[in-house]
Amino acid sequence: MDFLGIGPMELFLILILALIVFGPGKLPELARQLGRAVREFRKASSELTHDFKEEFEKELNSEPAKPKETSGGNGAGAGKSDNILIKTTGSESHNANQN
Repeated sequence: MDFLGIGPMELFLILILALIVFGPGKLPELARQLGRAVREFRKASSELTHDFKEEFEKELNSEPAKPKETSGGNGAGAGKSDNILIKTTGSESHNANQN
């Protein structure tokens, strides 16, 4: 048995030290609090995982977004207006619409 890289002897030593430091009266209360914290963490992570899965499945099942049409110079975007940048002499630049 290897728990987080800790063998059985190391785990036993940690439990003995905790018993000595906290005493037999306080140790069950600490274990109970640790158990509650772990349970709350698991519950929160489970809810978060469920929410992510739900949203991901919604996105997969929804209608896919239509791809943007671009003109590659071969007439694929005929009839649509494209923004072109026209460079003039000097440092001026103008935007023009091509129809």
